[in-house]
Amino acid sequence: MGKKIGSVNAKRGKPQRPAVAPARGSELHQGSPFFLALTAVGIVFGDIGTSPLYTLAVTFAATGQAAPTAADVLGIISLILWALLAMVSLKYVVLVLRADNDGEGGILALLSLVDGERIANGPRIPVFVLLGIVGAALLYGDGVITPAISVLSAIEGLKLVAPAFDDFILPLTLAILIGLFMVQHRGTATIGRLFGPVMVVWFLVIGLLGAVNIFAAPAILKAVNPGEAARFVLANPFIAFAVMGGVFLALTGAEALYADMGHVGPSAIRRAWFALVLPALVLNYFGQGALVLTDPKAIDSPFYKLAPEWALIPLVLLAALATIIASQALISGVFSLTRQAMQLGLCPRMHIVPTSSEEAGQIYVPTANWLLMIGTLLVVVLFKTSEHLAGAYGIAVSGTMLITTILLYRVAIGRWRWPPAVAVAMIAVFGAVDATFLASNSLKIVDGGWFPITVGTAMVALMLCWRHGASLVRHRLQAMSMPLARFAADIDKMVVVRPPGVAVWLTKVAHGISPVLLHHVKQNHVLYERLILMTFVADRRPRVPLAERHSIKDLGHGIYRIEGRLGFMQTPDIPLTLKNCKMLGFKIDLDEVHYYIAHEIVVRAGRKSAMAAVPFAIYGFLVRIASRAPDFFKIPHQRVLEVGYHIEI
Repeated sequence: MGKKIGSVNAKRGKPQRPAVAPARGSELHQGSPFFLALTAVGIVFGDIGTSPLYTLAVTFAATGQAAPTAADVLGIISLILWALLAMVSLKYVVLVLRADNDGEGGILALLSLVDGERIANGPRIPVFVLLGIVGAALLYGDGVITPAISVLSAIEGLKLVAPAFDDFILPLTLAILIGLFMVQHRGTATIGRLFGPVMVVWFLVIGLLGAVNIFAAPAILKAVNPGEAARFVLANPFIAFAVMGGVFLALTGAEALYADMGHVGPSAIRRAWFALVLPALVLNYFGQGALVLTDPKAIDSPFYKLAPEWALIPLVLLAALATIIASQALISGVFSLTRQAMQLGLCPRMHIVPTSSEEAGQIYVPTANWLLMIGTLLVVVLFKTSEHLAGAYGIAVSGTMLITTILLYRVAIGRWRWPPAVAVAMIAVFGAVDATFLASNSLKIVDGGWFPITVGTAMVALMLCWRHGASLVRHRLQAMSMPLARFAADIDKMVVVRPPGVAVWLTKVAHGISPVLLHHVKQNHVLYERLILMTFVADRRPRVPLAERHSIKDLGHGIYRIEGRLGFMQTPDIPLTLKNCKMLGFKIDLDEVHYYIAHEIVVRAGRKSAMAAVPFAIYGFLVRIASRAPDFFKIPHQRVLEVGYHIEI
């Protein structure tokens, strides 16, 4: 088939600007432990850190009582405390953060770690791959609701300042959210420097407010005893089951600890959690409980009633800043999730705009941004108050957390080499708690939980239709391809002239000659004297080092194959890939390069089609709205030729 030039070795040269941002590896987490922990406070803990705004108000409302008893208050606060310790501290901070995929976390990173080779390949979907797809889809549903409930709950504090502000809460919330989405294209590099200090102030303030109220009613400290939680559950099992959905709101954002691990590393997250975030949250929840013990009427807004009247406006402003930061972190997470889904073959190409020359993780995805904005504004208008919106919140993220637990079992067995008995025990405990939270949140379906389920179901359908259609196209092209050796041997018979220049053909066919190229050669009988067949392959790692990124084979007769291997946190760039290859030893005149891209027109093969009519219609729609290949692969438009070709599937 020709000789292999070999993987391009980074020691032979150093590119001035690599095709994609280099793997951040060790340099990602350089800096003092204090600085990294401060950064973690700003970009990781926004979601869980703003949960006290609404958690207890919703939880007390779930009891169905106008004024909860002292036993109810102690039991609920105890449930929140031990849920934070068990499900966040132990499960996520201690265990899940160990399941890093080359430094990256999140449901798709975990899925790639478990079943990386089978995510985008084959018509059949392994169970664990399907679970990962469902978990990722549910995160999109959560992504629509989190900015809405966070900002809305913060602005609602204005009605405690003066009832006249009530009419301005909804318009002000919509204005803040619109402004937040409008500035996404600028990136978070500048404003990100303020995130850490603002969130540190937030946690110190909420912790102080809680401590003051605990001092006024120290009886709340009895809730430290897990027996109070047990007594509450045993005395009121049906009420306790309904209350668990409210308790779960204190945990929302735990999945973000894992998803955002690549920014600062697990050590910084652990330091920030145990040194500042957890103590502040516990103090605030206990403070709200102490307030309700002394004034049961405070259950309508226990967070803001912690503060004296003179501090309400500053607290509302601080809460608004904190919720904007929490929303920003969630929006950025959706951008990263979308790029991972693209690279893993779960969604069509979308235009990606880097917003930082230093950090590969800082990107802007316009399509995802505007769709997320529409969804967020829609839920604000539909639900109008944070209390109503809380009915829609929690069910999506509780489902994702249960899926994370199941996938964690595979990691514990396959990578950590845990004894099966230990792994099963872990799954049994965490899985039972996660399942209880999910079941309790399912009670909210009628009250609004249908919305994130609808969004998640739609995302699952889109991902599965795209995966199935793209897989069929890829296998169809492979079946219609010509072996490389045969093409190289027959090339002189098929072409009349080979003018000087370099033709770069982007092809999905990994082990042969694309039928589109064959069609072009047979129709025109012309081929540039040098032909480069370029294929990009998804790697299960987040980033592939430059030394391992390019594999080049000389097939003879002026034909070469370049295989680019990219991680799910990397974006392809064909011109810079060629530049890297040249600077690392591959001989090519970049001024003579002409780019060819197949424009496949996919049609359904009637009754013989392997794809049903409705999924095919969805796939066809996604193909039409996908970002154009020249834009996605960053090819200069004046030097690209798209070749049309019909494919039946």
